[in-house]
Amino acid sequence: MSGAPSRLRNVLGHLLPLSHREAPHHFSQLSPTFFLERAAAIEPEAEAVYHITANNKVLRRSYIELADRARGLGYYLKNKGHKRVGLLAPNTPAFLESVYGIVAAGGVIVPVNIRLKPEDIAYIFEFAGVDSIIADAEYEGLLDLYRKDHPTVPVIVDVDTDANEGALCGPFDDAVLEGLHLDRDTGAKGWAGLQSQTVANEDDMIAIPFTSGTTSKPKGVVYTHRGAYLATLANIVESGLNVPTGRCKYLWTLPMFHAVGWTFPWAVCAVRGTHVCLRKIDYPLIWNLLKTEGITHFNAAPTVNTLLCAAKEAAILPTPVRVTVAASPPTAHLFEQMTALNLHPVHVYGMTETYGPITRGYVLPEWDALPAHERFGKMARQGHGFLTSLPVRVVKPEQAEAGVLIDVAKDGKEIGEIVFNGNICCKGYYKDEEATRKLFAGGALHSGDLAVVYPDGSIQIQDRAKDIIISGGENISSVALEGMLVEHPDVLEAGVVAVPDSHWGERPKAYLTVKETSTALQPQDVIDWAKHNSAISKFMVPREVEIVKELPKTSTGKIKKNVLREWAKKGTPEQ
Repeated sequence: MSGAPSRLRNVLGHLLPLSHREAPHHFSQLSPTFFLERAAAIEPEAEAVYHITANNKVLRRSYIELADRARGLGYYLKNKGHKRVGLLAPNTPAFLESVYGIVAAGGVIVPVNIRLKPEDIAYIFEFAGVDSIIADAEYEGLLDLYRKDHPTVPVIVDVDTDANEGALCGPFDDAVLEGLHLDRDTGAKGWAGLQSQTVANEDDMIAIPFTSGTTSKPKGVVYTHRGAYLATLANIVESGLNVPTGRCKYLWTLPMFHAVGWTFPWAVCAVRGTHVCLRKIDYPLIWNLLKTEGITHFNAAPTVNTLLCAAKEAAILPTPVRVTVAASPPTAHLFEQMTALNLHPVHVYGMTETYGPITRGYVLPEWDALPAHERFGKMARQGHGFLTSLPVRVVKPEQAEAGVLIDVAKDGKEIGEIVFNGNICCKGYYKDEEATRKLFAGGALHSGDLAVVYPDGSIQIQDRAKDIIISGGENISSVALEGMLVEHPDVLEAGVVAVPDSHWGERPKAYLTVKETSTALQPQDVIDWAKHNSAISKFMVPREVEIVKELPKTSTGKIKKNVLREWAKKGTPEQ
């Protein structure tokens, strides 16, 4: 038998975090930063980046060029001692390089939404405690308020040109070159002198993306190396990035700043695909790229896909494109439109707190025999938990508030709150223990979304808890009502919110945008159609319909219901 000291060492070995004890020979700390170094070693000349720059030039970079630039940035940041780096930029090569360079230098990424107000940006960077900022030249002015109180925090400006050095370069390119020279002059260690293959503890922070903060201050979400790695692997599989022949060409329509691009900066490099960067959503340009650059994948919210399908440049593509759809629940009608154009939707669901997607609606072969509307309706469900997650659950909301998790019936009828467990849940909220406690009440991550579970275990969102409309005792899902309203041949988008009603308590009001081809649609036309020609139950039919030029949306394409509620109270502002 072993002695007491030996037994004590064994017990302590199990209690201590792995980073504080000798790791077993079969174990390595997980971090997605290695994917770039690996890609450049396997296919150095493969095309890594295609981009139309701010000076309107086509920029193409190979994997060895992308890796070298990220490595140079890593050495620069490491030499300066920058450990908490803010990122304020659109979908540019510099953003992509920064995702790798910051972490390779042992730092943490703090990405910020370029559409936020200067005061929100200042709050985020101050709260996160950034010690440097990488900013695109177009958005540098958004930092003026922050710089007043933090004049010593350096801002490294990227001018986003096609030049690597010389007169057209800016501070970001200079930093990359300085870092490469530093590596050369100090032993040319390359990636070995950075944190690419190894990390002290896979449970350490890799990034702090922030929630939108539409009704309160934005919250910082703590991402770990391990969580990012496992979410990356799941997205490779679930979105089908590892194409059977050739390599994927991924179009960056999703903002890289949103949940670190749902981990796709790492996922695309892991399969040695091409990042087709896009400074802004431009539908004619997107269609041109789809037709000429061999795009195989992109991610986009339902509203982006709706406007893409409605664009005059829309045409049936000669080869299929896989489109990962998330941000808000899509409609069966949208999926039917997309499929007709050879844009094949892969529907996922998640939140910033889950590294982006965490469930997928799996399309089953037996659905091919179903009528189109029923088939696409099943495709629009939020589905099952991801490969590297645990099964998604829907629990009784009244018990969930007390931290007791009781699953609803799998009957497609009983509504409950979606909760998550597993490897790709965030670690918590940055510097906010109380909000973290509420997020994980009862031992699961609470989404705030209401859903039903079908007998096959798949889930379907009915609404956000705050957006469900209770009219005369009947629950009306604004999501379901929106999905039916857009089936009107002249309606492009729909947003539905509750308004007070003296008799029923509250009732739905719909805000609509119409297709360019429609010039004479009137609100009463939609109400009459909903009553007599749609699948909308009579108690759901809105008595008020307002046609607007544009619906208010978040940076990720979600309709801002809080703004619609303000419109309903005060009247829709002129647009």
